[in-house]
Amino acid sequence: MADDAEKTEEPTPKKIEDARKEGNVPKSQDTSSFVTLVVAIGATFALFPLIKEHLYRLYYYYNSLIGVEFSKELIFDISLTTLKELVIMILPLASVVALSGMIAAFLQFGFVFTIKPLEPKLSKIDPIKGLGKLFSLKKLIEAVKIIVKVSVVFTIAFIFLLAFIKELPTVINFSMQEQLSWLEDKIIILVAVMLIVFFVLALIDLLIVRFQYFKELKMSKQEIKDEHKQMDGDPQVKARIKKIQMEMAQKRMMQNIPDADVIITNPTHYAVAIRYNKDKESAPRVVAKGVDQTAQKIKEIARENLIQIVENPPLARELYRLCELDDTIPENLYKAVAEVLAFVYQSKKGS
Repeated sequence: MADDAEKTEEPTPKKIEDARKEGNVPKSQDTSSFVTLVVAIGATFALFPLIKEHLYRLYYYYNSLIGVEFSKELIFDISLTTLKELVIMILPLASVVALSGMIAAFLQFGFVFTIKPLEPKLSKIDPIKGLGKLFSLKKLIEAVKIIVKVSVVFTIAFIFLLAFIKELPTVINFSMQEQLSWLEDKIIILVAVMLIVFFVLALIDLLIVRFQYFKELKMSKQEIKDEHKQMDGDPQVKARIKKIQMEMAQKRMMQNIPDADVIITNPTHYAVAIRYNKDKESAPRVVAKGVDQTAQKIKEIARENLIQIVENPPLARELYRLCELDDTIPENLYKAVAEVLAFVYQSKKGS
Protein backbone atom coordinates (compact mmCIF):
# COMPACT_ATOMS: atom_id res chain seq x y z
CA MET A 1 0.00 0.00 0.00
CA ALA A 2 2.90 2.34 0.75
CA ASP A 3 4.31 1.78 -2.72
CA ASP A 4 0.99 2.71 -4.28
CA ALA A 5 0.95 6.01 -2.36
CA GLU A 6 4.44 7.02 -3.53
CA LYS A 7 4.52 9.11 -6.68
CA THR A 8 7.20 7.14 -8.50
CA GLU A 9 5.66 6.84 -11.97
CA GLU A 10 6.17 9.22 -14.88
CA PRO A 11 3.07 11.31 -15.71
CA THR A 12 0.80 9.91 -18.39
CA PRO A 13 -0.07 11.94 -21.54
CA LYS A 14 -3.56 12.53 -20.05
CA LYS A 15 -2.06 13.89 -16.82
CA ILE A 16 0.14 16.30 -18.79
CA GLU A 17 -2.78 17.37 -21.00
CA ASP A 18 -5.00 17.99 -17.96
CA ALA A 19 -2.24 20.13 -16.42
CA ARG A 20 -2.00 22.15 -19.66
CA LYS A 21 -5.76 22.76 -19.57
CA GLU A 22 -5.28 24.18 -16.07
CA GLY A 23 -2.57 26.50 -17.39
CA ASN A 24 0.16 24.50 -15.64
CA VAL A 25 3.05 24.40 -18.12
CA PRO A 26 6.87 24.24 -17.78
CA LYS A 27 7.74 27.88 -18.41
CA SER A 28 11.32 29.06 -17.91
CA GLN A 29 11.26 32.81 -17.33
CA ASP A 30 15.01 33.05 -17.95
CA THR A 31 14.65 31.40 -21.36
CA SER A 32 11.87 33.81 -22.35
CA SER A 33 13.93 36.75 -21.07
CA PHE A 34 17.01 35.63 -23.00
CA VAL A 35 15.10 35.25 -26.28
CA THR A 36 13.44 38.63 -25.70
CA LEU A 37 16.80 40.25 -24.92
CA VAL A 38 18.46 38.85 -28.05
CA VAL A 39 15.55 39.97 -30.20
CA ALA A 40 15.51 43.40 -28.53
CA ILE A 41 19.23 43.92 -29.22
CA GLY A 42 18.88 42.75 -32.81
CA ALA A 43 15.77 44.88 -33.34
CA THR A 44 17.51 47.92 -31.85
CA PHE A 45 20.40 47.58 -34.30
CA ALA A 46 18.00 46.97 -37.20
CA LEU A 47 15.77 49.91 -36.26
CA PHE A 48 18.60 52.23 -35.28
CA PRO A 49 18.48 54.23 -38.57
CA LEU A 50 14.75 54.82 -38.02
CA ILE A 51 15.28 55.80 -34.38
CA LYS A 52 18.18 58.10 -35.30
CA GLU A 53 16.12 59.80 -38.02
CA HIS A 54 13.28 60.64 -35.65
CA LEU A 55 15.68 61.73 -32.91
CA TYR A 56 17.16 64.21 -35.43
CA ARG A 57 13.64 65.41 -36.25
CA LEU A 58 12.95 66.06 -32.58
CA TYR A 59 16.32 67.79 -32.22
CA TYR A 60 15.69 70.12 -35.18
CA TYR A 61 12.12 70.71 -34.04
CA TYR A 62 13.24 71.75 -30.55
CA ASN A 63 15.97 73.97 -32.06
CA SER A 64 13.35 75.71 -34.17
CA LEU A 65 11.53 76.71 -30.97
CA ILE A 66 14.44 78.77 -29.60
CA GLY A 67 13.29 82.35 -29.12
CA VAL A 68 9.62 81.47 -29.78
CA GLU A 69 7.14 82.71 -27.19
CA PHE A 70 5.32 79.84 -25.48
CA SER A 71 1.55 79.59 -25.54
CA LYS A 72 -1.05 76.92 -24.79
CA GLU A 73 -1.26 76.06 -28.47
CA LEU A 74 2.51 75.75 -28.75
CA ILE A 75 2.78 73.55 -25.64
CA PHE A 76 0.05 71.32 -27.05
CA ASP A 77 1.89 71.12 -30.39
CA ILE A 78 5.20 70.27 -28.62
CA SER A 79 3.51 67.53 -26.60
CA LEU A 80 1.75 66.08 -29.65
CA THR A 81 4.88 66.14 -31.83
CA THR A 82 7.04 64.61 -29.09
CA LEU A 83 4.48 61.88 -28.42
CA LYS A 84 4.15 61.10 -32.13
CA GLU A 85 7.90 60.80 -32.67
CA LEU A 86 8.35 58.67 -29.54
CA VAL A 87 5.57 56.31 -30.62
CA ILE A 88 7.13 55.94 -34.08
CA MET A 89 10.49 55.13 -32.46
CA ILE A 90 9.26 52.85 -29.66
CA LEU A 91 6.22 51.06 -31.12
CA PRO A 92 8.07 48.92 -33.71
CA LEU A 93 10.67 47.90 -31.12
CA ALA A 94 8.03 47.16 -28.47
CA SER A 95 5.97 45.11 -30.95
CA VAL A 96 8.95 42.98 -31.95
CA VAL A 97 9.92 42.41 -28.31
CA ALA A 98 6.33 41.44 -27.37
CA LEU A 99 6.13 39.05 -30.32
CA SER A 100 9.47 37.49 -29.35
CA GLY A 101 8.13 36.84 -25.84
CA MET A 102 5.15 34.96 -27.27
CA ILE A 103 7.39 32.99 -29.63
CA ALA A 104 9.70 32.05 -26.73
CA ALA A 105 6.72 30.77 -24.75
CA PHE A 106 5.39 28.86 -27.77
CA LEU A 107 8.75 27.16 -28.34
CA GLN A 108 8.81 26.00 -24.72
CA PHE A 109 5.33 24.49 -24.35
CA GLY A 110 3.33 25.14 -27.53
CA PHE A 111 0.06 27.02 -27.81
CA VAL A 112 -2.05 27.05 -24.64
CA PHE A 113 -5.21 29.09 -24.16
CA THR A 114 -7.04 28.81 -20.85
CA ILE A 115 -8.76 31.17 -18.42
CA LYS A 116 -8.74 28.76 -15.48
CA PRO A 117 -5.80 30.45 -13.74
CA LEU A 118 -7.87 33.67 -13.77
CA GLU A 119 -10.93 32.08 -12.17
CA PRO A 120 -11.53 33.37 -8.61
CA LYS A 121 -10.74 30.82 -5.91
CA LEU A 122 -11.00 31.31 -2.15
CA SER A 123 -7.90 29.16 -1.69
CA LYS A 124 -5.87 31.87 -3.45
CA ILE A 125 -6.58 34.38 -0.66
CA ASP A 126 -6.11 31.87 2.17
CA PRO A 127 -3.34 33.46 4.32
CA ILE A 128 -2.22 30.12 5.76
CA LYS A 129 -1.79 28.56 2.33
CA GLY A 130 -0.16 31.77 1.15
CA LEU A 131 2.44 31.58 3.93
CA GLY A 132 2.97 27.90 3.10
CA LYS A 133 3.72 28.75 -0.52
CA LEU A 134 5.93 31.68 0.54
CA PHE A 135 8.20 29.41 2.60
CA SER A 136 7.94 26.34 0.36
CA LEU A 137 10.89 24.42 -1.08
CA LYS A 138 9.99 25.71 -4.54
CA LYS A 139 10.27 29.34 -3.38
CA LEU A 140 13.58 28.56 -1.67
CA ILE A 141 14.95 27.07 -4.89
CA GLU A 142 13.77 30.15 -6.82
CA ALA A 143 15.50 32.45 -4.30
CA VAL A 144 18.76 30.47 -4.55
CA LYS A 145 18.56 30.57 -8.35
CA ILE A 146 18.16 34.36 -8.33
CA ILE A 147 21.09 34.84 -5.95
CA VAL A 148 23.31 32.53 -8.02
CA LYS A 149 22.33 34.21 -11.31
CA VAL A 150 22.91 37.73 -10.01
CA SER A 151 26.22 36.72 -8.46
CA VAL A 152 27.45 35.07 -11.67
CA VAL A 153 26.42 38.01 -13.88
CA PHE A 154 27.95 40.65 -11.61
CA THR A 155 31.15 38.65 -11.09
CA ILE A 156 31.77 38.13 -14.81
CA ALA A 157 30.79 41.72 -15.65
CA PHE A 158 33.15 43.00 -12.91
CA ILE A 159 36.06 40.89 -14.19
CA PHE A 160 35.70 42.26 -17.72
CA LEU A 161 35.13 45.87 -16.57
CA LEU A 162 38.21 45.62 -14.35
CA ALA A 163 40.24 44.46 -17.35
CA PHE A 164 38.92 47.39 -19.39
CA ILE A 165 39.74 49.89 -16.61
CA LYS A 166 43.34 48.69 -16.56
CA GLU A 167 43.59 49.81 -20.21
CA LEU A 168 42.38 53.37 -19.45
CA PRO A 169 45.84 54.88 -18.77
CA THR A 170 46.84 53.85 -22.29
CA VAL A 171 43.50 54.88 -23.85
CA ILE A 172 43.83 58.43 -22.47
CA ASN A 173 46.64 59.04 -24.95
CA PHE A 174 44.43 58.02 -27.89
CA SER A 175 42.67 60.50 -30.15
CA MET A 176 38.96 61.07 -29.64
CA GLN A 177 38.08 58.86 -32.63
CA GLU A 178 40.34 56.08 -31.36
CA GLN A 179 38.84 56.34 -27.86
CA LEU A 180 35.30 56.03 -29.29
CA SER A 181 36.40 53.07 -31.39
CA TRP A 182 37.96 51.45 -28.29
CA LEU A 183 34.77 52.05 -26.29
CA GLU A 184 32.64 50.57 -29.08
CA ASP A 185 34.81 47.44 -29.19
CA LYS A 186 34.63 46.97 -25.43
CA ILE A 187 30.85 47.41 -25.40
CA ILE A 188 30.49 44.77 -28.12
CA ILE A 189 32.75 42.38 -26.18
CA LEU A 190 30.84 42.97 -22.93
CA VAL A 191 27.46 42.50 -24.63
CA ALA A 192 28.64 39.30 -26.32
CA VAL A 193 29.99 37.89 -23.04
CA MET A 194 26.80 38.78 -21.18
CA LEU A 195 24.68 37.15 -23.90
CA ILE A 196 26.73 33.95 -23.58
CA VAL A 197 26.31 34.03 -19.79
CA PHE A 198 22.57 34.65 -20.09
CA PHE A 199 22.27 31.81 -22.62
CA VAL A 200 23.98 29.34 -20.26
CA LEU A 201 21.83 30.49 -17.33
CA ALA A 202 18.67 30.26 -19.44
CA LEU A 203 19.56 26.72 -20.57
CA ILE A 204 20.22 25.62 -16.98
CA ASP A 205 16.96 27.25 -15.82
CA LEU A 206 15.03 25.54 -18.62
CA LEU A 207 16.36 22.12 -17.58
CA ILE A 208 15.61 22.79 -13.89
CA VAL A 209 12.07 24.03 -14.63
CA ARG A 210 11.25 21.02 -16.79
CA PHE A 211 12.73 18.62 -14.21
CA GLN A 212 10.66 20.19 -11.42
CA TYR A 213 7.54 20.26 -13.59
CA PHE A 214 7.59 16.57 -14.46
CA LYS A 215 8.59 15.70 -10.90
CA GLU A 216 5.51 17.52 -9.55
CA LEU A 217 3.29 15.69 -12.06
CA LYS A 218 4.59 12.24 -11.12
CA MET A 219 1.85 9.77 -10.26
CA SER A 220 1.39 6.85 -7.91
CA LYS A 221 0.57 3.39 -9.24
CA GLN A 222 -2.96 3.77 -7.86
CA GLU A 223 -3.47 7.06 -9.71
CA ILE A 224 -2.45 5.40 -12.98
CA LYS A 225 -4.87 2.53 -12.31
CA ASP A 226 -7.68 5.00 -11.56
CA GLU A 227 -6.90 6.94 -14.74
CA HIS A 228 -7.03 3.77 -16.84
CA LYS A 229 -10.39 2.94 -15.27
CA GLN A 230 -11.72 6.39 -16.15
CA MET A 231 -10.43 6.17 -19.74
CA ASP A 232 -11.37 2.56 -20.41
CA GLY A 233 -14.37 2.40 -18.13
CA ASP A 234 -14.79 0.41 -14.94
CA PRO A 235 -14.68 -3.32 -15.86
CA GLN A 236 -17.73 -4.00 -13.67
CA VAL A 237 -19.70 -1.23 -15.33
CA LYS A 238 -18.62 -2.39 -18.78
CA ALA A 239 -19.64 -5.95 -17.94
CA ARG A 240 -23.02 -4.72 -16.73
CA ILE A 241 -23.55 -2.67 -19.91
CA LYS A 242 -22.54 -5.63 -22.04
CA LYS A 243 -24.98 -7.87 -20.17
CA ILE A 244 -27.83 -5.39 -20.69
CA GLN A 245 -26.99 -5.10 -24.39
CA MET A 246 -27.00 -8.89 -24.75
CA GLU A 247 -30.33 -9.12 -22.95
CA MET A 248 -31.86 -6.47 -25.21
CA ALA A 249 -30.46 -8.19 -28.32
CA GLN A 250 -31.84 -11.53 -27.15
CA LYS A 251 -35.24 -9.95 -26.47
CA ARG A 252 -35.35 -8.52 -30.01
CA MET A 253 -34.28 -11.91 -31.35
CA MET A 254 -37.09 -13.68 -29.52
CA GLN A 255 -39.57 -11.17 -30.94
CA ASN A 256 -38.47 -12.13 -34.46
CA ILE A 257 -39.10 -15.85 -34.00
CA PRO A 258 -42.88 -15.70 -34.83
CA ASP A 259 -41.90 -14.44 -38.31
CA ALA A 260 -39.70 -17.50 -38.98
CA ASP A 261 -40.66 -20.25 -41.45
CA VAL A 262 -38.77 -23.07 -39.76
CA ILE A 263 -36.59 -23.91 -36.76
CA ILE A 264 -33.65 -26.18 -37.56
CA THR A 265 -32.37 -28.01 -34.46
CA ASN A 266 -29.66 -30.32 -33.22
CA PRO A 267 -32.20 -31.45 -31.55
CA THR A 268 -31.12 -30.62 -27.96
CA HIS A 269 -28.19 -28.19 -28.11
CA TYR A 270 -28.69 -25.98 -31.22
CA ALA A 271 -31.66 -24.12 -32.66
CA VAL A 272 -31.62 -21.77 -35.67
CA ALA A 273 -34.71 -19.89 -36.89
CA ILE A 274 -34.89 -19.33 -40.67
CA ARG A 275 -37.15 -16.86 -42.49
CA TYR A 276 -37.58 -16.62 -46.25
CA ASN A 277 -39.66 -13.94 -47.90
CA LYS A 278 -39.53 -14.55 -51.66
CA ASP A 279 -40.87 -11.09 -52.50
CA LYS A 280 -38.42 -9.08 -50.33
CA GLU A 281 -35.36 -11.25 -49.78
CA SER A 282 -32.92 -12.85 -52.22
CA ALA A 283 -32.02 -15.69 -49.84
CA PRO A 284 -33.22 -17.21 -46.55
CA ARG A 285 -32.18 -15.25 -43.46
CA VAL A 286 -31.26 -16.25 -39.89
CA VAL A 287 -33.59 -14.38 -37.50
CA ALA A 288 -32.66 -16.22 -34.28
CA LYS A 289 -30.14 -18.73 -33.03
CA GLY A 290 -29.01 -20.17 -29.73
CA VAL A 291 -27.59 -23.07 -27.79
CA ASP A 292 -28.78 -25.00 -24.73
CA GLN A 293 -31.29 -22.88 -22.75
CA THR A 294 -31.63 -20.28 -25.52
CA ALA A 295 -32.24 -23.08 -28.02
CA GLN A 296 -34.96 -24.52 -25.79
CA LYS A 297 -36.56 -21.06 -25.49
CA ILE A 298 -36.52 -20.64 -29.30
CA LYS A 299 -38.27 -24.00 -29.74
CA GLU A 300 -40.80 -23.11 -27.03
CA ILE A 301 -41.77 -19.88 -28.80
CA ALA A 302 -41.87 -21.76 -32.11
CA ARG A 303 -44.38 -24.29 -30.72
CA GLU A 304 -46.53 -21.47 -29.33
CA ASN A 305 -46.64 -19.90 -32.81
CA LEU A 306 -47.10 -23.22 -34.66
CA ILE A 307 -43.75 -22.93 -36.44
CA GLN A 308 -42.43 -26.28 -37.66
CA ILE A 309 -39.28 -27.64 -36.00
CA VAL A 310 -37.01 -29.78 -38.19
CA GLU A 311 -34.21 -31.87 -36.76
CA ASN A 312 -31.04 -31.67 -38.85
CA PRO A 313 -27.96 -31.68 -36.53
CA PRO A 314 -25.21 -31.06 -39.17
CA LEU A 315 -27.15 -28.21 -40.79
CA ALA A 316 -28.07 -26.66 -37.43
CA ARG A 317 -24.43 -26.66 -36.30
CA GLU A 318 -23.19 -25.15 -39.61
CA LEU A 319 -25.84 -22.42 -39.63
CA TYR A 320 -25.02 -21.53 -36.02
CA ARG A 321 -21.26 -21.44 -36.75
CA LEU A 322 -21.34 -19.51 -40.04
CA CYS A 323 -24.24 -17.07 -39.59
CA GLU A 324 -24.80 -14.11 -37.29
CA LEU A 325 -28.24 -12.69 -36.57
CA ASP A 326 -29.96 -11.22 -39.62
CA ASP A 327 -27.32 -12.73 -41.95
CA THR A 328 -28.44 -14.46 -45.17
CA ILE A 329 -27.34 -18.05 -45.29
CA PRO A 330 -24.08 -18.80 -47.20
CA GLU A 331 -24.31 -20.16 -50.73
CA ASN A 332 -22.85 -23.55 -49.80
CA LEU A 333 -25.90 -24.15 -47.56
CA TYR A 334 -28.54 -22.99 -50.08
CA LYS A 335 -29.37 -26.54 -51.21
CA ALA A 336 -29.69 -28.00 -47.71
CA VAL A 337 -31.86 -25.11 -46.46
CA ALA A 338 -33.96 -25.17 -49.64
CA GLU A 339 -34.72 -28.85 -49.04
CA VAL A 340 -35.83 -28.09 -45.48
CA LEU A 341 -38.03 -25.20 -46.61
CA ALA A 342 -39.52 -27.29 -49.39
CA PHE A 343 -40.34 -29.97 -46.84
CA VAL A 344 -41.98 -27.36 -44.56
CA TYR A 345 -44.03 -25.80 -47.38
CA GLN A 346 -45.11 -29.28 -48.54
CA SER A 347 -46.13 -30.20 -44.99
CA LYS A 348 -48.23 -27.03 -44.73
CA LYS A 349 -49.99 -27.82 -47.99
CA GLY A 350 -50.64 -31.38 -46.90
CA SER A 351 -52.17 -30.23 -43.65
